[in-house]
Amino acid sequence: MAGISVRLPLSVDVIDGPYGLHKELKDSVRQNLKMLLLTIPGERIMNPDFGVGLQKLLFENDTKDTRGRIHDRIRSQVAKYMPFIKVRDSILPDYGSVPPGQVNTLFIEIEYYIEPLSAEDILKISLSSIVIT
Repeated sequence: MAGISVRLPLSVDVIDGPYGLHKELKDSVRQNLKMLLLTIPGERIMNPDFGVGLQKLLFENDTKDTRGRIHDRIRSQVAKYMPFIKVRDSILPDYGSVPPGQVNTLFIEIEYYIEPLSAEDILKISLSSIVIT
């Protein structure tokens, strides 16, 4: 069966062959949105503005201003690079609601609507700090 896009991370698939493939547009859009959120601006060759760079925000102070910058960056990047998506909400849990033992983790939940598909979806991402011992 033909696919729409390569599934990341790359893996061998019994049905698809050397690379697993997305069969649904909704799955492909979800993966592209995730890549937009995780790409650090300047990381993509020939397009230095591409990406939200959530990893760079991991150690920012949890303030109203920081949360506002994150929400604004998500909305502006999606509007620029994925205009067929409408971000309905981006939710960052309050520091007090983070599970014990995960205080160095950034949790974000993006509720979005894919206009051409008339489909809603939620993307949940959690980024942890790397501890070097």
